[in-house]
Amino acid sequence: MAANKSIISRVSSSVSDSPIVYRGKKAAADTGFVVKKLLLSTGKAAWIASTLFLVLAVPLIIEMDREQQLNELELQQASLLGTPTVSAPK
Repeated sequence: MAANKSIISRVSSSVSDSPIVYRGKKAAADTGFVVKKLLLSTGKAAWIASTLFLVLAVPLIIEMDREQQLNELELQQASLLGTPTVSAPK
């Protein structure tokens, strides 16, 4: 039994010292590093994009909605008062 353990330990140590295994481990470690950096930079980009959207686009959307409501209200008042509506030039 002791001979079997020594053979297994010798084979496993020689396999783990092989250049192919070393390259595989290095490639896996490099891939993990790149994926981690990519996820961090993607998260930062998503944060920047969402913040810019909230600061710039949301107020614009709100203002456009207010303008549309004001136009509808003026059109409704004009139709109730019987004044002719002015259409946009063609």
